[in-house]
Amino acid sequence: MLTQTYKNILVGVDGSDQGNLAYQQAIEVAKRNNGRVIVAHVIENKVYTMMGYSSLNDGLLDQETEGAKEILADCKEYAKSVDFNRVETVLTYGTAKEVMCQDLPKKYEVDLIMVGQSGLNAVERLMMGSVSSYIIRHAPCDVLIVHPETKKK
Repeated sequence: MLTQTYKNILVGVDGSDQGNLAYQQAIEVAKRNNGRVIVAHVIENKVYTMMGYSSLNDGLLDQETEGAKEILADCKEYAKSVDFNRVETVLTYGTAKEVMCQDLPKKYEVDLIMVGQSGLNAVERLMMGSVSSYIIRHAPCDVLIVHPETKKK
């Protein structure tokens, strides 16, 4: 019988319910596998506008950074509350698709990427594309998409 274990689990969080649920599930998977969770927040330093892409201004970037630090601090607190201490937080800048699918998996030797199901509507998916859809197609390891209805009952 083939049994797969995951030692380095990468999960992206953005403050959404989907991201938070993926993070909670990542901790459960890590506990069962005696693994660790690398929880990442990627600040997109380019934003889509009607005229194409534009860089974030310094004030907005500072605001995004502070919000990201709070999200990651909340993740650490949640891990403590469920008695799990093998969590590493990463705050980085770039394109979420590339960072989550290429940079971080290589740096942390990730063997599983967990993401929440996309919260985008059809128009947003058409314009920007879903990060989770991109990761499914391009990840160098296994991917688990956490569906919102997988909440513990």
